[in-house]
Amino acid sequence: MHLDSFMRAKEILVRLKKDTQGQDLIEYALLTGFMVIAAWALFPVGIVPSISHIFSKLLNTASVLVP
Repeated sequence: MHLDSFMRAKEILVRLKKDTQGQDLIEYALLTGFMVIAAWALFPVGIVPSISHIFSKLLNTASVLVP
């Protein structure tokens, strides 16, 4: 009984090792997380409101120019 459970567990681990489906999604999620942390660390806190202000001005200008 104990040997049978061990063999089933071993088969499951072998299948998990071979299964790479979804691996790219995890890698992209990790890469995005690292980029967000790096951007947060590199940009000073005072610059974020000014960037937001610039984008809101661009949006207002674009909404006036494009009917």
